Amino acid sequence: MIINMNHISFTVSDLEKSIDFYHRILGLELLDKSDRDVEFSEKVTGIRGARLKIAYLRTTNCAVELIQYLSPQGVQLDTKTCNIGSAHVCFIVDRFHKMVKKLEENNVRFSGEPALIPGGPNKGKAVLYFEDNDSNTIEIISKSVVTKKRGRYEENQNRY
Repeated sequence: MIINMNHISFTVSDLEKSIDFYHRILGLELLDKSDRDVEFSEKVTGIRGARLKIAYLRTTNCAVELIQYLSPQGVQLDTKTCNIGSAHVCFIVDRFHKMVKKLEENNVRFSGEPALIPGGPNKGKAVLYFEDNDSNTIEIISKSVVTKKRGRYEENQNRY
């Protein structure tokens, strides 16, 4: 029986660039960065000759594992969210407007544009899809219900 979630994972092309993105731009804490030898990597992945560099970063209740395959080198996939097998991670953020501004200042590529969620368990919260440097999709949702004023999303602190 599953009792908890340990982490989500993305395969990346350049571990250092990805660590910079997830740590400096998104604010996740770097826990560990290390290499995995071929014997272990082959055993776990089932990929002959696999040699990996791995980083773990975290936020309050979620860990993100970033994996760079030193060998064999993989190919870039089309990770558009409508493609079968595509995945994404979603982070809850406070100060949604400030986070969007930080993403813009760092030239992060948005998949769409900020919007208010019309229904479901996150109704009334702001949402945005964007991509990391390897086109992996990331979603942010505001911590609380928001209203749009003067072109920006302002969180209503008294409603969650």
